[in-house]
Amino acid sequence: MSIELDETRPKWRQVADIMRARIADGTYPPGARIPAVIALTSEFGIALATAQKATRALRDEGLIRTEIGMGSYVTGRPPRASSD
Repeated sequence: MSIELDETRPKWRQVADIMRARIADGTYPPGARIPAVIALTSEFGIALATAQKATRALRDEGLIRTEIGMGSYVTGRPPRASSD
């Protein structure tokens, strides 16, 4: 079963947002391996290129690092919004 995504927003952004939230809440703690792009295609019902674009966004933000042939791993957590 895949997660329902909003058809009015780019799917890769929504997937990246969900993955970012999972990193922030500790579902994927620092050092943990995140699901492979193939697993993301199944979970979210998206194309391979869409999953790759979502993980590339997280990598560009410095939230994950990718080891060729090994997978992608969490490097840190996004800052939480200030409650000031």
